[in-house]
This record gives sequence, structure tokens and C-alpha cells, in this order.
Amino acid sequence: MKKRMSLLGLTLVLALGLAGCGSKAEEENIYDQEMMEQYADAIIMNFSNMDDEAMDTFRDMSDLELNLMLMQSGLPVEGDDFLAMLDAWSAGMKECGSFVDYGEYEMEAANEGAVLTTEITCADKTADLEFDFDEKMNMTSITINAHYSLGEILTKAGLNTLLGMGTVFVVLIFIAFIISLFKYIPAIEAKFKKKPAQSEAKKAEEKAVPAAAPVVEDAVDDAELVAVIAAAIAAAEGTTTDGFVVRSIKRRKTNKWR
Repeated sequence: MKKRMSLLGLTLVLALGLAGCGSKAEEENIYDQEMMEQYADAIIMNFSNMDDEAMDTFRDMSDLELNLMLMQSGLPVEGDDFLAMLDAWSAGMKECGSFVDYGEYEMEAANEGAVLTTEITCADKTADLEFDFDEKMNMTSITINAHYSLGEILTKAGLNTLLGMGTVFVVLIFIAFIISLFKYIPAIEAKFKKKPAQSEAKKAEEKAVPAAAPVVEDAVDDAELVAVIAAAIAAAEGTTTDGFVVRSIKRRKTNKWR
């Protein structure tokens, strides 16, 4: 209930702050700085008075509810652009501190739109607040550009330099590590080539059948056999073996009669 009442109050403030401006914008197809300043004043007044809970209320609304609320308030901004402006304001306040005051407006017009700029003072630093409008004077975005001292600028530049150099250094170390591994490539390649060769040689040995060894007749054994037979004959006849002559016996081929 509290959120609803807060939302209703913000809607009424927007509507009252922008009363009578919408019809004037439709009648004049030019950039009316006075009316644009009223839009900007309404945004600054409402955003600076919103807490995180009120901003979350807008973020939790449906597109239909948000667009209806903006239409009733008379603020010329789309729902998505309004939420983006809320986020930009929150980020700017976190960087610059809580909002204190703002100064005069300056407008720069172009064919595509206009930019309304004012300097705001916050608790920690000052900044430029820019309101962007399209050619139909619809508010599209806001930008907060904080003002940094020379020391802060140099510190940021130094940090960015260190970050960039550190990234390059890490990349170079990684590349050097990869290059150092190239020396192992030939050994790994040779190892993979050697394994298939050994496997093929082993398969070839398994398939090969060893030839049978030729049978060699032992001449010594034949001579001993002849001597034993001769001695046996001599013993049977009561003679010596000096007169025995051993001749080889050749088998004659049998004649076949036709």
C-alpha cells in the first residue's frame, strides 16, 4: 500500500509539473527550450527524491502500467527509456554522491534532436547532466558525466595502462609456453608412427610358416652298420673281415612287358 501511495504521489507531481506543456509541444514543431527545461526539472525533482524502493517500484511495473503512468503524467518518454534513465541516475549518484543542486541549462539543437545540459552538484563531486531529445521533443536518455581532478584522471590512466600491459604480458607468457611445447611434437609423431610399424611386422611373423628342415643321412651310422654285419658273418664262418668288400647295391628298374 505504501508503494502504491508513493507511486501515485510521484505521478501527480509529474502531472502537475508538466501541466499545459503537452499541447504546446504538439502545436509547435520546433525545439522549445523552456518546455524542455520543464521536462528536465520534473525528472531531476522526482529522481532526486526517489529512494531505491521507489525506483524498484517502477522497475517492477508491467510495460502497460508504466506507459500508462507516463502518459498520464504528460512526460514525453517511453517506458524502456524511462527505466534506462533511472539506471543512469542511480549509477551517477553512486559515482558522484547524493544530489545537492543544479545550475542553468544550455541547449544544443541539431536535425536529429537536441541536448539540454546542466551542471549538477553532488556530495562528492560535480558533473554534467545531459538530457537527450529526439526531433519530436521526446526525451530519450540522460547522461551523467562526472568531473574528475587531474590526480583522478592520472590515476585512472595509470590503472588502465597497468591493466593493458598486464594483459599483454600474460598473453606473451602463454604464447611462449605454447612455443616451448613444439619440441615434443617430432617425438610424439615418431612414437605414433612406430607403433603401427611394429604391429604390422608382428602380424607378418605370425603369418609366416617355417620350412621343414631337410633330412641328412648320416654316413657314419651306415659305416658302423656295415662293420657290425661283417663282423657277424666272419664270426659265423670263422674267418676274418679282411676279405669282405662292401659294395653299394643299386636297385634295377623292373622291365614292363607290353
